[in-house]
Amino acid sequence: MSGAGDVITILPVSECWDLMKGVSLGRLVTSVDGRPQIFPVNFAVQRRTILFRTAEGTKLVSTAMNNQVLFEVDDHNATEGWSVIVQGRARSLRTDEEIEEAERAQLLTWTATEKTHFVRIRPDMITGRRFRFDLPRPPEPVQ
Repeated sequence: MSGAGDVITILPVSECWDLMKGVSLGRLVTSVDGRPQIFPVNFAVQRRTILFRTAEGTKLVSTAMNNQVLFEVDDHNATEGWSVIVQGRARSLRTDEEIEEAERAQLLTWTATEKTHFVRIRPDMITGRRFRFDLPRPPEPVQ
């Protein structure tokens, strides 16, 4: 879907999953008291779902009260960047089987706070884009 001159390329879903597997920081977008909120979370991809851990608090409560969420992941280097947005449903894992499976993802927390709850996002829709950064042209010589 892109040509040599395209600055923005729409990514196939399979490439979106591959890109998300290569990073570990994303952003959970949910609603708290009817207002959008965004939370950075470290995550893992497991069986084409997004998995993250959290403590008791706003993220856990907001995903329980309004399970429709967005999850955004991106990365870049000097010449290009990409962004993937997952629209889906979040659910706190409760059964022993669900928790055992989540623990196999070896998702470690980044902070010393205890995060005993696993939340899984099952996607309804995934969109991704790759962006090529145009490098500035060198100045033309003065004649």
